[in-house]
Amino acid sequence: MASTNSSEIAPVGVLGGGSFGSAISNLLAENQPVILLTRSQEVADSINTTRQNRGRVMHENVRATTDAAEVANQCRLIFPILPSAGFRETIKSLAPHLTPEHILIHGTKGVDIQLPAGDQLTADYKLNPKKVNTMSEVILQETIVRRVGCLAGPNLAAEILEGQPAATVVASHFDEVIKLGQKSLRTPRFQVYGSHDLTGVEIAGVLKNVIALAAGALSGLGFGENAKALLISRGMVEMIHVGTHLGGDIVAVLGLAGIGDLIATCSSSKSRNFTVGYRLAKGETLTAILADMEEVAEGLNTLRISRAMANYLGIRVPLTETIYDVIYGEKTVEEGLDYLMKFPFYVDIDRSMFRRV
Repeated sequence: MASTNSSEIAPVGVLGGGSFGSAISNLLAENQPVILLTRSQEVADSINTTRQNRGRVMHENVRATTDAAEVANQCRLIFPILPSAGFRETIKSLAPHLTPEHILIHGTKGVDIQLPAGDQLTADYKLNPKKVNTMSEVILQETIVRRVGCLAGPNLAAEILEGQPAATVVASHFDEVIKLGQKSLRTPRFQVYGSHDLTGVEIAGVLKNVIALAAGALSGLGFGENAKALLISRGMVEMIHVGTHLGGDIVAVLGLAGIGDLIATCSSSKSRNFTVGYRLAKGETLTAILADMEEVAEGLNTLRISRAMANYLGIRVPLTETIYDVIYGEKTVEEGLDYLMKFPFYVDIDRSMFRRV
């Protein structure tokens, strides 16, 4: 890996030392020093002394810390790469150290909801989409930072860590955020595109995880490319259907954050969501699968949220409903597939599904 040790280059921060956080840290480290915030002092010590993060080799320009104030004080540009379940709390802990001069570009492919005390996302729960927040909205709610963005695309962490060619899109309402994200992340093996459709890119990156669960199940059943193509194409239509009700733009689904990421996560055993679906089809229970997974499969939470929103809106989302019934209900994978193959889809594309809400 190339070295960039010039003291004249300002460091950038990364929140989260998981697989994707590690991959983004290594990319950033090719262009500037990086301060990586991790919760574990043991992990921080390992990175700083041995260049190892749970089996991942870290760039020499990455320095780890457990001190959030240190990251905020030294880094104007910060990349939160965190699980959605803990995103709000981590941002809250960082908030006292942030100023309007900070720029945050998150890489979390999930959404946040604040349910009333005692409520659970059951199969019949009705969730108002207005109660669903993207990660950029969480940052705006919890901090005084206003220049926010996100990155999304076919970014399987394992391949990025191996130095394989890949690309992402940095989305923001601010040109400055897009340009700074591109400058910081772009390398000879990592292309960075820009978009002003922040909401659309965030939502596309979130919803594809649900379809990846189904793709893994199809693969686990031994089906081939026709079945995969059918799932991806119908899944894309359903992503648009749900995404428009969340305020997203159809165009984002056609880009890296939508179809690009959808193809990658529906085709690779390196995708956590794909892996969950695959193992379910092989007969394992969800409890057993989650027990030995190092990181969360975001699609599981998104699945419950999407189903609850559809209940509220009174719209049919056959893929989402079926995947939910397989994972959280009593349908087997085979029964779910049989149900979808018999579902009365009468037209290929229903234009009414593409309306803006």
